[in-house]
Amino acid sequence: MKDFLSNFGESIIAFGNFMWGAPLLILLLGGGLFLFFYSRLIPLKYMGHGLKVLRGKYDNPDEPGQISHYQAVSTALAATVGMGNISGIAIAIATGGPGAVFWMWISALIGVSTKFFTCSLAVMYRGKDSEGNLQGGPMYVIKHGLKKYWHWLAIVFSIAGMIGVTPIFQANQLTQAIRDVVLIPNGVETGFTTDLISGLVMSGLVILVLFGGIKRIAKVAGLMVPMMVIVYVVAVLYILASNSSEVIPGFKLIITDAFTGDAVLGGALGSLIVVGVRRAAFSNEAGIGTAPMAHGAAKTSEPIREGLAAMFEPIIDTIIVCTMTALAIIVTGAWTDTSLDGIGLTVQAFSIAMPGFGPYILMLCVIVFAVTTMFAFPYYGAKCFSFLFGAKRKNIYHIFYVLIIPIGATSTLAAVIGLIDGAYATMAFPTMISAIILAPKVLKAAKKYFAKI
Repeated sequence: MKDFLSNFGESIIAFGNFMWGAPLLILLLGGGLFLFFYSRLIPLKYMGHGLKVLRGKYDNPDEPGQISHYQAVSTALAATVGMGNISGIAIAIATGGPGAVFWMWISALIGVSTKFFTCSLAVMYRGKDSEGNLQGGPMYVIKHGLKKYWHWLAIVFSIAGMIGVTPIFQANQLTQAIRDVVLIPNGVETGFTTDLISGLVMSGLVILVLFGGIKRIAKVAGLMVPMMVIVYVVAVLYILASNSSEVIPGFKLIITDAFTGDAVLGGALGSLIVVGVRRAAFSNEAGIGTAPMAHGAAKTSEPIREGLAAMFEPIIDTIIVCTMTALAIIVTGAWTDTSLDGIGLTVQAFSIAMPGFGPYILMLCVIVFAVTTMFAFPYYGAKCFSFLFGAKRKNIYHIFYVLIIPIGATSTLAAVIGLIDGAYATMAFPTMISAIILAPKVLKAAKKYFAKI
C-alpha cells in the first residue's frame, strides 16, 4: 500500500510537470501578450476609471447579478491573495532561485490584460444554471460565445476546475505552519495524527461558512481580505525596514538571477521561466479561469466595467504582495537554506527578522489567508459541478470539498503541488483559447463603452 501511494504521488508530480510544457507557456505568455497589444493598451489607459468602478461609483443594486464589483474582486482575491503569496513564492525561490520572481512579475504584468478580457467575457456571456440562477465563467463563455464544436472545452474546464479549486494546498501549508510554529516549538510530538486533527478543524470552519452561499462568502471575504493584507504588509515592511541596506541588492539579485538561474537550475533559462509562470498562475490565476467565475456574479450590465475592476488583481497579488514576501525571504538570507521549502522558508525569514514573535505574526496571517481561500474555492468548484451535473446536486461537491481538506493536511507537498498545477494547466487551455477567439467582441464592447462615458 505504501509503494502504491508513493507511485501514485510520483505520477501526480509527473502529470503536473508534463502539463506545464511549452504549449501552455506559449498560450499563457504569448496569448497574454497578444491580448495586451490587441487591446491597444485600454487596461492601462483607463486604470483611473477602473478604480472608480472598484470604489463603487457605478454600482447599481437593480442590475443583474448577485454581488458588487468590490465584493467580486474581494472574492477573487480571497482565492488568490493567500498561500500563493506566502508559501507559493517561497516554493518559487526554493525551486528556481530569486530569478523566478522576475518571471512572476512579467507574467503578472501580462496578466493585467488577460484578466481584463476574461472577466469582461464572464459578464458578456453569462448563462443560467439548472435552477435559473445567473452564472458566469469560462464554461458559460464557451457555451454561449463559441460554436458547438468548441463546447467540449467547457466540459474539460469544469472537470479540471473541480479539482483545481480543492483546498489541499491551503490545508497542507496551514498544517505545516501549525506544526512548525506552534506544535514543535512547544514540545508536542507531531505526525499523521496531529496533521489529521488540524485538517478536521479546518473542515469544521469551512462548513460554517460554506453553506451560506456566495453572498456570505463575499461578505466574509470583503471584511477579511483588507484586514489580512494590511497585517501582512505591515509585518513585511518591518522586516524590509530592519534590513533596508539589503533591499536594493535584493532587487538586483532577482533581476540578475532571472537570466542565469544559477541558484538551482544551472542556467536553464527556459526552466526558470516555467517556474516563474507556474507560481504566478497559482498566485494571481490570470488566464486560469477561476476569477471570471466570481466576476460573472457581479451586479452589472456593463461587461467592460467588470474587466476593468478585475485587472487590478495581478498587480495587488503578484507585483505587490508576492514581491514583498520574496524580498523578506531574500534580505534575511533565509533563501540560502536549501533544507527548507514552502512555508518553512517564509517562517525562517520571519524568525530571523523578528525572533520569538515573528513566526506567530506569520501564523496569524497564514490562518486568515488560508481560511478565506478555503471559503472562496468551494463556490468555484460548485459552479463547475453544477454546470456538469445540475445545480440541485451541488451539495455533493460541497461534501467532497470538505472531505478532501484532511487529505491535503496529511499529504506530501510535492504531490499536492503536482495535482493543483496539473489541474490549473488544464483549466488554462479552455480559458485562454476562448479569450483569444472572442477578443474582438470585447474590444468592440470596450470602444462602445468608453465612447459612451
